[in-house]
Amino acid sequence: MSALPRLDIVATGVFAISGALQAAHARQNLVTFAFFAAVTGVGGGTVRDLLIGAPVFWMHASTPLAVCLLMAMLVWFTPARLWPRHAIDWFDGMGLAAYAVYGAAKAQAYGIPWVPAAIMGVVTACMGGIFRDVLANVPSIVIRPELYVTAAALSAGSYVGLTACGLPMVAATGIAFAAGFLLRGAAIRHGLNLPTYRL
Repeated sequence: MSALPRLDIVATGVFAISGALQAAHARQNLVTFAFFAAVTGVGGGTVRDLLIGAPVFWMHASTPLAVCLLMAMLVWFTPARLWPRHAIDWFDGMGLAAYAVYGAAKAQAYGIPWVPAAIMGVVTACMGGIFRDVLANVPSIVIRPELYVTAAALSAGSYVGLTACGLPMVAATGIAFAAGFLLRGAAIRHGLNLPTYRL
């Protein structure tokens, strides 16, 4: 796990930005900004830790919530015109890939077998965004047409598979993050999606 704590903080920060931007779109107050940022930043990791039997990470360190609050303040004091139209999607995509890798790695560190470990990566990556969208009363990002959960699964599965094949953790982390983020980015730009069910 020693190579991954920075990835955890980066993921927390970019997810927190996406939560604060959602509050900005809803024209909420500063307290709501902070709440959205915190729920989005730590929500997925909280569910992961509860499921794998780990201490809930933000209850034992001040950094995660401090990062969320700082990101909320950053968005609050930044003019809206400086944020791109799809900023939420892009920051969420970065957090998605980073948290998918970190979540899978942490699950493995707690002795979780490779398949559920990969699923814990997906849970870590997706739950914060789900909580954010539910709070904002907008359609959940996981049921929008373009690829989302698939990108998280690619990152988490790639990390688990690459480390199982003996690739060093740092290299596996970089490749898995890039794979998930590039797929999510392509989905945002080009509307990539999986075939839907037909009767």
